[in-house]
Amino acid sequence: MAYSFIATVLALVLIFYYGPKYGKVNILIYIAICSLIGSISVMGCKGVGIVLKQTFTHKNQFDNPVSWGLIFVVCFCGTTQINYLNKALDIFNTSLVTPIYYVMFTTLTIIASAILFQEWEFMGAEDVIGTFCGFLTIILGVFLLHAFKDIKFSVHDLQLITKSKGRTNGWTAREIPETIRLQNINGSENSSDEETTHFLNTNNSNHI
Repeated sequence: MAYSFIATVLALVLIFYYGPKYGKVNILIYIAICSLIGSISVMGCKGVGIVLKQTFTHKNQFDNPVSWGLIFVVCFCGTTQINYLNKALDIFNTSLVTPIYYVMFTTLTIIASAILFQEWEFMGAEDVIGTFCGFLTIILGVFLLHAFKDIKFSVHDLQLITKSKGRTNGWTAREIPETIRLQNINGSENSSDEETTHFLNTNNSNHI
């Protein structure tokens, strides 16, 4: 209850105060709203699941006001979460919104689940370390997928960089991939080592 109250207050502050002022310039505003509301909806979904399970196996729970309260929380939080996520996607690049939202939402959901289920009290040090390592691995994977999804890099490009090593005087790390891209566009992937050297020297002169 304490976590739900704090998350709700923070979400309301972001919605009514910071959202209108900084929502269109700061990517974290709308994503934070989605993550906070989403972590509450996850706990609400767990409650609705228990309600359905007990209704089908033991006694009807829909005469209990708590059951309807949980259903309302899930519907309201889900609608709000989708609304502000769409706003973030309309304003900012998807490749930025997706990894940030995933990391923030997953972090808050883990915190909320740890408070609700209290499973961390029964986990050993190895399990805790394994959980954090898995979480960091997923975060890194999501970041890499979105950060380099538009970059096309082949084995031939790697061989070209290896061959060109030591012959790129005055070049920077950003200019070498551009040279590779231009070479691929010109259709000279199968050129000889001498042609590659001439291409690099020509473009080096152009940059100078």
